[in-house]
Amino acid sequence: MKRNKNNGHDGNWQNDSYSDGYSGGYGGNGYGYDQDGGYGTSSYGGSSYGADSGYGTAGGYGGSSYGSNGAYNGSSYGQDGGYGGNGYGYSQDGGYGVSSYSSNGGYSGNSYGGGGYGGRGNGNNGSYGGNPGGAGNGSGKKPRKKRSRAGDVLSIIVMVVAFGVFVFAGYKLYGYYKEYQKADDEYANLATYTTDETETEDLDALEEAFENEGPQSVSGREVKTVEVDDEEVNLPTMVNPIDFESLKEVNSDIVGWLKIRALDLSYPVVQGEDNDYYLHQSFEQEYLFAGCLFVNFENNSDFTDQNTIIYGHNMKNGSMFGSLKKFRDEEVYNKSKYFWIFTEDIIFQYRIFSARVVNKVGQTYQTVFTDDEEFQEFLDTAMEDSEVDNSNVTISTDDKVVTLSTCTGDSATRFVVQGKLVQMYASK
Repeated sequence: MKRNKNNGHDGNWQNDSYSDGYSGGYGGNGYGYDQDGGYGTSSYGGSSYGADSGYGTAGGYGGSSYGSNGAYNGSSYGQDGGYGGNGYGYSQDGGYGVSSYSSNGGYSGNSYGGGGYGGRGNGNNGSYGGNPGGAGNGSGKKPRKKRSRAGDVLSIIVMVVAFGVFVFAGYKLYGYYKEYQKADDEYANLATYTTDETETEDLDALEEAFENEGPQSVSGREVKTVEVDDEEVNLPTMVNPIDFESLKEVNSDIVGWLKIRALDLSYPVVQGEDNDYYLHQSFEQEYLFAGCLFVNFENNSDFTDQNTIIYGHNMKNGSMFGSLKKFRDEEVYNKSKYFWIFTEDIIFQYRIFSARVVNKVGQTYQTVFTDDEEFQEFLDTAMEDSEVDNSNVTISTDDKVVTLSTCTGDSATRFVVQGKLVQMYASK
């Protein structure tokens, strides 16, 4: 009996197999009974467990045979044969063969859906897979999850915000740089109104003389009579290195010029109608974050109060009063224990006796005191709390004090350096 096709278009269990049709069962050429031989063209395969057949020429448990090209070898579990090839089903292209478990079929092929577990389906083309027969068109792999649109939008927002923060930070840093540069340029220009003191007086020698001898005698020096605190006094003279006449044309609020030699600090000092204006106004009266050094508006402008306060910003680049804290370093302090204030008529020399952190409000910021007892308390506290050595300094209620004040980074405190007046010179 001849039946060319059974249980499918070309056979069952293989390309042309398990059929009494053209090619036989369990294989392309054998293991069947029909036109090409009993149970196969060459029994168990074209060349029997060998080169080309056995358990299927293009099917069965192998690509071409149980040997070089077939079962569990050649193309088995592979391209053309059983558990490989194009199907694990019984239909148009073969049974348990053609493409299952591999490139096009079984547990691979197109999907766990479509046409079964393999190549082309459990219907027209194959079993265990494929396109027709179930839902079709899968790949046998789990479908890739689509990214959430909300997640994509969130990622974009985060990146945009981060970029914005970066740009803003860069803009702010550039702004700070420009402010510092502007301040440096302005005060460098103002320095042209001063003369190096080495060309006028040897301040090192004057400081050393005071350390060894005390206040300078007028004997043997040029003397000038000036009015100090409503009294006429004879003072030794000194060439004034500051061109106050020209500086007044720039800003009439100028009251002095401060030099701290240990810190290489040299700035004009102004006094406004309040303690706010010069916080962020330059000497040239333009907006400048660094501001200008200024005297407390409640003080007399001639530095004759018991406690005269000069304010300045603690700038990060060390400008203005940003370097005051360096006095905590003994080496810096020993370089020069004095600061100088030049005015148009009188030059004041101050001996540093205290450097410390204080509360932003309190006795440190009093400019006048009700009596000598209160003033002495002020002086004693400054001496006792000092971070610099003041063992060689004596101080009394007859002294005049200047307090240099700057911020600390803590809104509740300030850092101050205080000096007592030890010598005056008449300007010439």
